[in-house]
This record gives sequence, C-alpha cells and structure tokens, in this order.
Amino acid sequence: MKRLLIFAFLAVADRIRRLMMRWERAFGLLFLLGKKGIGERVGLWKAWRVFENARRKCPAYRDFLERHPQARVALRGWTPDFSAVPPMDKENYVLAYPIEQRCIGGMLPMKGAVIDESSGSTGLPNNWVRGPDERQYVARMLQIAMGMIFKDKPRLFINAFALGPWATGMCVSSAVVEVCLLKSTGPDISKIVNTLKVFGPGYQYVIAGYPPFLKMLGDAPDIDWSNYHITAFFGGEGISENMRAYLMKTFRGGVYGDYGASDLEINIASENDFTIAVRKLIVEKPGVRRRLNGPFGDAIPSVFQYNPLDHLIETNEKGELLITISRLANVSPRIRYNIHDLGRTLSFREARTLLELEGVDISHLPTPLAELPLILMYGRSDFSVAYYGCKITPGEVESILYGTPELARIISGFALVTSEGLDASKRLAVCLEIAAGASAPEAAEAAALRERIFVRLAEVNQDFRESIRMVPARHQPTIEFHEKAQGPFAANDIRVKCRYIQQSNGPGVAARNPVGTS
Repeated sequence: MKRLLIFAFLAVADRIRRLMMRWERAFGLLFLLGKKGIGERVGLWKAWRVFENARRKCPAYRDFLERHPQARVALRGWTPDFSAVPPMDKENYVLAYPIEQRCIGGMLPMKGAVIDESSGSTGLPNNWVRGPDERQYVARMLQIAMGMIFKDKPRLFINAFALGPWATGMCVSSAVVEVCLLKSTGPDISKIVNTLKVFGPGYQYVIAGYPPFLKMLGDAPDIDWSNYHITAFFGGEGISENMRAYLMKTFRGGVYGDYGASDLEINIASENDFTIAVRKLIVEKPGVRRRLNGPFGDAIPSVFQYNPLDHLIETNEKGELLITISRLANVSPRIRYNIHDLGRTLSFREARTLLELEGVDISHLPTPLAELPLILMYGRSDFSVAYYGCKITPGEVESILYGTPELARIISGFALVTSEGLDASKRLAVCLEIAAGASAPEAAEAAALRERIFVRLAEVNQDFRESIRMVPARHQPTIEFHEKAQGPFAANDIRVKCRYIQQSNGPGVAARNPVGTS
C-alpha cells in the first residue's frame, strides 16, 4: 500500500515539476524542500522507482540482479533502504553487457537520441546513449543553473571543451544554446582570442573547458584580459585553490567547477560562491578541515552542492561515491553506479552544524543558491602515486606548483612519472612541461625550486613526510623540465583530460635540466 501511494505521489509530482521547469523563478521553489529534508526523502522514493522500473524493463539490469538473489529495496517506515542492492561499475556492468541490453526495452532508441563517448583517458573509450527526454532534462537543468547565477545579463558562451563525439562538449553545446549566444570553438586558443577581439569587451563572456586548457588560454600573450569580463567554467577534473587564484587573474567573473562524468551525466553537482568559500575554510583552517572531512582527515576535497531530487548519492565502505540517476527518462539506467570517486555527502544542516562547532557563522559566507546537500569529493580512489609507502595525489602537487609564482607562469602542465631502477628501486619524477615561449630555469634556480616543492609536499602530506626520511639519497624524487609536447607530454591531446600519472619503462625520462639530489 505504501509503495502504491509513493509511486502515485511521484507521478503527480513529475507533472508539476515539468510545468515548474518552464520558469526559472518557479523552479526555485522546489529547493525550499531542502529546508526540512523533504527533498532527500522524495529523492530516495524516486531512486526506488527507477530501481523497480529497471528491474522490470532493462534486460541487462534484470540479469545483473538475478546474479544477486538478495537484491531488493526494503522499505523502513517511509524510507527506502538500498543497502542490499549491488553497486554497478564499468567492469561488472558496462563492459559485461551489450549496449542495447543496458537500455530500457533492450534496444537502442532510434529517434531523438545521441551517442557520445568518454575520452578514454583511463583506457578505451566507452559509448553512451542519451535519449531525447534525458537530454532535454539535463539541458534545462543547466540552463536554470546558469540563469540563477547570471540573472538576466546577456551572455556570450564559448564552449572550449572538445567537440566531435566527446560527451562533455556535445552536452554543453546542446544545453546552453537556448539561453546564450553560443560559439563552439573547441580547445583552440587562437579561435577564442580572435572571437574576443571580434566581438569586443562589451559583452559578458563565459568560457568553458578543462582546467589545463584554461590555464594555457589565460597565458596567451596577444590579448589584454583586463579589458574583458569573463567567467570560466571547468569540468573533467578538480583544481586547487592556488590554481583558481591563478586563473582568476584572467577570468575576473569567477572560476566555477562542475562535477559529472561521461559514465553518468554532466552537472551532477556544481560549485558556487558558497561552496568555494567553504573549501577555502577547509584549506585555511585545520579544525574545519578535519571536522568536515571526517575519515578523510587532512585531505583537501572539492566541494559541490547537488539536487537530491535528481541524484541519490551514497558512499560504500571504501569511501567511494555510489550515484543513482533518479529519473525514469534515462534510456540506460545507472543505479548505485560506482565511478570510483572518493567522497562523502553532508546535508546542508549537517554542514552548518559542523561549521558552527568550529566557530564559523555561515551567515557571513556568500549566500548559497539553496540549502542543498554538499558533496566533498577527493578524486579517484586509485588516482595517486605510490612512493616508498606513501601516496601522492596530483591535486597536492598542483596546489604547490601553482602556489609557486616562478613556476606557475612558465609551465603549462605536469605529470607524476614513476619508474623502477635496475635494482628494482622505486623512482619518482615530477615532470613539468614548459609553456610555449618560456624557458626552463637554470640549474641553481631549478635546484632551489625542487627543494621548495618537496619541503612543501612534506608539509601537506604526512605520509610523504615520514616516508622521505627512509629514501636513500640516490633514490630521492626529482624535478624534470620538458619542452612543450616532449617526454611524458608527447602523447597528450588537448581535447581530452591530461594524464597526470604515468609509468616509465626505464629509470628516468629524458629531460632538459633534470634536478635530483646533489
């Protein structure tokens, strides 16, 4: 009886929501549900309905559940319990079943749908089918989010994400064209600079792209950025606050991130001025950091807000996020999908209470768009370098590099490259790509920079601080400078995400000015 009542309520609520989505101001009323936790409860009901629908109508998911006989959603009072539902991921579900079988009805939608693919930065690219209703829904949600941020100001949107078959570029262009004047340039610096010069500084610009490309764009010498008011949106990877500060020298309208994945969808969660302020508190105040991080200790997460009506976000025992897209419109259901991102969620009330325990009055922070729950996201669970018993993440290194002005202005990228010596000893090189037109520092300056980098890494990474004491002098980590698109950067494709972690087959990588220990 409860199930019948809940699903009937959701059917009526869906119709009301579709009407409210036509008007941004009316849609904002839905966020009031977060004040009493109603949004989280309704979101659980919607995820339950998606589970039941996929169990009946999706051949791959039906077979997947048959391999887990105890899989079901239990109702505890009025609260669905998903703990017995097996998580899916790329290995056990996406690669295990044909793409048609993963669609509702066991067939591809042949009208109004699109196929896009992931970048393949962590392996072979996968194809993903997006139906017309879900594409329209995701686009409308992105349009509403932009409208709430920029109000009624005219916007010229430059899409610098990779075009062609890639998921992000396709989705962004189709989403924003109805609310912005759009130019899809892809990651082409000369085209973007020329566009800005042709249309001039009289417009409010938005430029969207991957962070390394935005950095390269901001370093372009043949335009006076101070004449333009530009907001930057990035996706695909996180950034450090030092990187944000560097980018804001160019993008004075702000630098905002979006959390999504081609495996799932874009715009699952997003940054705003409130979440950025909370993250800065995490960086600056150890008490706030440990209070909000819980089991993640002193790690520095990215901080986003998400709408629980659209996504159920849980964590497993490893601290990985499990994401359910809670909409029937999706052609290929994702239920408790594990993309292997480490993270945790906090309701707005929980976050406010924890901040107040550290003496933070959130009324003094920027006003959030709504009292929505937060995601603290720490990156891929396997996205780190192991070195003498410690783990080093690209995020830690990025923060140090872009917090070092002498380096930030001359590099366009970096990579952590591990190798083994002839004696099977572990080696680590922080490889830096010299930006076009820049020069690597001379040996003495490079040695001083190496010292600063690893001293700072020892300050922010407790495990590295302890491990480095055991490393013999001849095996100490090195800094290597590489010309543009050489060495570990030779295979980089600016259209896709950077390869921040690499493994070399030899004891080192040929470089200009490699700096080790004396």
